[in-house]
Amino acid sequence: MELGTIRYSKADYIETAAGNKVSRKSVLYGSQNIVVNGKTIIHSDCIVRGDLADVKIGRYCVISKGTVIRPPFKELSNCGKFIPLYIDDHVFIDEDSVVNAALIGSYVHIGMNCVIGRHCILKDCCKIDDNTVLPVETIVPPFAIYSGSPGMCAGELPECTQDIMIDYTKSYYENFIPLPV
Repeated sequence: MELGTIRYSKADYIETAAGNKVSRKSVLYGSQNIVVNGKTIIHSDCIVRGDLADVKIGRYCVISKGTVIRPPFKELSNCGKFIPLYIDDHVFIDEDSVVNAALIGSYVHIGMNCVIGRHCILKDCCKIDDNTVLPVETIVPPFAIYSGSPGMCAGELPECTQDIMIDYTKSYYENFIPLPV
């Protein structure tokens, strides 16, 4: 997959010491509970809800425009609480998706307009097709492609998926460069 250059206005993004690029038009609630490990891009109109529980995002992740990242709620016998949400390395979340999972493994691609239900676990090297809705507590196995509403297994990914996602996310980051002044 060859990506072209993606230009952005330097005034619209904050770049951290770890190389993260976060849009000024995104909203990070409870930023003290949000850990982004480095070289991750959070685009405009994203909402990350660190005020509910810890959110940990790995390296070389891309969270596209309009995405909502929200830790899942766990109901207990007489009350409930939010539990942490972990997103591992080299994860690409496309536009307008809502993620309410407990864990997203490494090398995962989530398509556009997806809803990842509460407490879902997406294992390493899987893909969620565009417009997919994963029901609560769905476990997506490695190398699986899930599609539909409700999301069901629709195929398998090749064994080289890890290499493809590493190349794709690193290439996306390297080609995401500011406009010339």
